Amino acid sequence: MIELAFDTATAACSVALRNADGELFELLPASTRLTEKPAHTTELLPAILEVAERAGVELGQVGRVAVGVGPGAFTGLRIGVSTARAIATGNGIGLVPVSSLAALGTGGETPVIDARRNEFYFRIDGEDRLAGPEQTVTEIAAVGAPAIGDGAIKLREALTVQGVSVPADDDQLHVVSAAALLDLAREIEPLAPDDVVPNYIRPPDAKVSSRESWLVGATR
Repeated sequence: MIELAFDTATAACSVALRNADGELFELLPASTRLTEKPAHTTELLPAILEVAERAGVELGQVGRVAVGVGPGAFTGLRIGVSTARAIATGNGIGLVPVSSLAALGTGGETPVIDARRNEFYFRIDGEDRLAGPEQTVTEIAAVGAPAIGDGAIKLREALTVQGVSVPADDDQLHVVSAAALLDLAREIEPLAPDDVVPNYIRPPDAKVSSRESWLVGATR
């Protein structure tokens, strides 16, 4: 089976495809992309097509699609989930929702994504959480594992004081890997594409049309 996955929870959009022979093709941006302006509208689909071309397959051949559902930036998640739903629907297959934080922390680290507004998303004991900087640092320090992600970079000083190690800013560990999404997706049952929604944890600031109301306030 040909498997496709991508994540748009942060500015660093990643895409991976595994062909029927198990060979992996992945586009994983440099960690410096995390601090740049997001451009999912112009980057995501070309990246998907590039990976498919490298693998020598057509999107219509994909038999399993997984998408990072956040938590993360509202616009990025909206674009990612909408694109994944379109591909899955077009291929007549289910869609697998995967926590972006879970994919970020597959190595045993504590994943942290900058939620803006002086808040951070992080995952502890299999639960995606949202908190201010002080609570975030306190809870991560109690775990003791290294912290990764753009949120960990932003909290580096406070985390280090508490004895939590954070890899160098240019370490690829800080980027959500779509290949990790593929692996996690194998343990998750696909849903009907229309049932897959982003996990914002908090309601987005942006106003959306009634046609896009399915994207607001999701906690899946």
